[in-house]
Amino acid sequence: MSRSALLVLADGRFPAGGHAHSGGAEAAVKAGRITDAAGLLAFCRGRLHTTGLTSAALAAAAALGADPDGLDAAADARTPSPALRTTSRRLGRQLMRAARAAWPSPELDRLAAAFPRGAHQPVVLGTTARAAGLGPEDAAHCVAYETVGGPATAVVRLLGLDPFQATAVLARLAPDLDETATRAAERARTALTDGLDTLPAASAPLLDLTAEQHAAWPVRLFAS
Repeated sequence: MSRSALLVLADGRFPAGGHAHSGGAEAAVKAGRITDAAGLLAFCRGRLHTTGLTSAALAAAAALGADPDGLDAAADARTPSPALRTTSRRLGRQLMRAARAAWPSPELDRLAAAFPRGAHQPVVLGTTARAAGLGPEDAAHCVAYETVGGPATAVVRLLGLDPFQATAVLARLAPDLDETATRAAERARTALTDGLDTLPAASAPLLDLTAEQHAAWPVRLFAS
C-alpha cells in the first residue's frame, strides 16, 4: 500500500470535480437545517452513516476487484434520486479523467469504455484505488472523508462559517470515519462471496428529496 497514493487520492485538490458540489449542504443551509458548526456536525454525521456507508462499501468492493457492471447497477439501485444519479455519474466521469492520467491502468480503461457517460463515482474511486495499489479500507476511507469534507468546505462558503470550526467538526468525526470505513470494507469482502445484493443500502430520503428540489433552483452556488 502506498501512503503517498492514498494522500494524493484523498487530497481535496485532486481534480475530480468535487469542489463544485456541496453534498446536499446548500439545500440544508437554505432550509435552516445547518446554521452553525453544531448543525454541520449533525448533518455530516447523518450523511456519513447513511449514504456515506453505502458509497464507501461500493468503493471498497471495486477496490477488491468486484464486477464493475454489477457494482454500477448496485449503485444505481441505491441512488433513487435522478438528480443524484446524474451527479454521481458526472463526478465519476471527471474522476476517471484524473485517475487515468495519474495511474494508467487497463482496469480503468475497461471501465471508461464500458461507461462512456461515466460510471458511478464510488465505483470509479474504488477502481482508481486498485490501480494505485490501494486496498478496500483505503478506498472506503477516501469516500468516507469526501462524504463529510465536501459539505464542510461548502458550508464555509455558504454561511461564512469560521474555517477553524469546520475543521474542528471534521476532527470530531474522525472516530465515525474510521468506523464507517471499517464496516464498509468488511461488508465489501462479504459481498464478494454472498453477492453484491448484500452490500449496504443505507439511505437518507431527505437528501434525495432536497437534491431534486436543488436541481430545479434557477440560481445556486453549487451543482448539487
